[in-house]
Amino acid sequence: MAFKIIEGCVNCWACAPLCPSQAIVAAKPHFLIDAHSCTECAGDYADPQCASICPVEGVILDGLGVPVNPPGSLTGIPPERLAAARAEIRAR
Repeated sequence: MAFKIIEGCVNCWACAPLCPSQAIVAAKPHFLIDAHSCTECAGDYADPQCASICPVEGVILDGLGVPVNPPGSLTGIPPERLAAARAEIRAR
């Protein structure tokens, strides 16, 4: 199964140069991953390089549609804790 980049990608170019199979291509409205070329970095790296560098959480999905870089993966803040903190700020 190949990864997929979805809406929310900001076309920052961080992922494309890191892809060992050169499966990431610039496109409009956002980058795309060529499903036939994507190896999910198997045999090259322990972790998918695109998801490791992506600055936008939740925009790279695996073949089942699950984010490879889920919310909280960059910040280390669990989504529930972040939502609670935002709600507290709004309540002030």
